[in-house]
Amino acid sequence: MRVGLIGDVHGNLLALDAALDDLSRDRLDTLVCLGDVVVGPQPVETLARIRSLGCRVVLGNWDAYCLRGFPRPTNGLARRLLEIGRWSADQLGAADREYIATFEPMVELEAPGTARVVTFHGSPRSDEDPIFATTPEDELERMLAGVVAPLLVAGHTHFQMVRRYRDSLVLNPGSVGLAFRRQADVMPVAKWAEYGVVALGDDGLAVEVELRRRPYDVDALVKVILDSRMPHSAWWAALWTSDAVDDGGCPNPSAFA
Repeated sequence: MRVGLIGDVHGNLLALDAALDDLSRDRLDTLVCLGDVVVGPQPVETLARIRSLGCRVVLGNWDAYCLRGFPRPTNGLARRLLEIGRWSADQLGAADREYIATFEPMVELEAPGTARVVTFHGSPRSDEDPIFATTPEDELERMLAGVVAPLLVAGHTHFQMVRRYRDSLVLNPGSVGLAFRRQADVMPVAKWAEYGVVALGDDGLAVEVELRRRPYDVDALVKVILDSRMPHSAWWAALWTSDAVDDGGCPNPSAFA
């Protein structure tokens, strides 16, 4: 069984199309989107592209905000992000909101044999939980909240990751539309889309993991952002083109929570 994994698209249709173009060459049995489809320069167009795939979609925290309302900002950077979020939500029509309401807290896939894949956005406990390679095991145990499967797949952090947790592999395929290049208080954004493919053997034990990166036309993306009338569009565009923008880049994933 071969499963394609995409997520954290954040309204970046160019990156999404680049990832899907690559995945179209695979013989996938299914595709799962790990959420945070909207909130970015092309929320409506990106949502429509995901809908056209007919795949199951996990509800990301930003998707949920667009339906249920946004939290209060705790600092200037969070205020900027929330203004972008509210603008993105305002672009959505009734049909868009109805579609987002079908997104699932977790998507479980039954593979041949005893194999099982459980996907979520942050963790089974919360779509705002960030799971890193360095997350202590006792904290990870609380986040996973008793969910057990050979393969556990998360999004949210915008970092590709594979780690062991007891008898499970915990995987993050990275962010399609807003991939972070390195971890710091603020994160510079990469000029590629990140996503993944997993293959599960019939015995339920064999697992192959491919973490992929695909470059796309960042100059075209910058034009899309600047033409979008999205709040703070110049700052957002500069995330891809400079390591020295105001505030340094995108925030640590805790600021996306």
